[in-house]
Amino acid sequence: MANELKYGDQIHLQNGYNSWQGGYLDTNNHSTASGAKYQVATADTPTRGKGTGTWEILSPTGKSTGQPVLSGEVIYLRNLYGGDGGYLDTNGHAKQEQKDAGAKYDVTTSQSRDRAPGTGRWRIFAQASSPADQNVRIGDVVHLWNLYDDNGGFLETNHTSQLTDAKYDLCTNAYYNRSSNVADWKIHRGMPERLCSGVQSCR
Repeated sequence: MANELKYGDQIHLQNGYNSWQGGYLDTNNHSTASGAKYQVATADTPTRGKGTGTWEILSPTGKSTGQPVLSGEVIYLRNLYGGDGGYLDTNGHAKQEQKDAGAKYDVTTSQSRDRAPGTGRWRIFAQASSPADQNVRIGDVVHLWNLYDDNGGFLETNHTSQLTDAKYDLCTNAYYNRSSNVADWKIHRGMPERLCSGVQSCR
């Protein structure tokens, strides 16, 4: 069906904090973490910059483009800023104030899919879908659980971000939805981005 989420789809992810006021998953500025590419936060819109809030769904297990994404499967999320903003990745420990609320790891993007075992792999769980056939659909609310060390935590918003034009900081947490739907992410269909290759730049 047309509304099913498929590998190769480009999406926006809206955070559920404060009645869906948590912002959209977004890359913002370079990261200085080892092996990282960009910092990650949320932004008020999914189009803060060209491609910064657009993520491509890819399969670590060899499922081809166009195959449906099932709840419970493992995915990569590739950012499309500049044609290749890197893969969503856990990298380093969360800040102390985040740890005080159960947080585990900081979140950035990485140039490589698997910077370290499991850091770029996320298990996607849908809360529900209609029909209830195990498929994930556009408009569904999902949770994203990182596979680093087989227990990388749930992707969440946690504290205000200090990045320019950003809204909330991102980390992973040991607890599922520790507060006010901070680990809820609603899937929206993204506008296709023109990809760049080699030394070309996107304009």
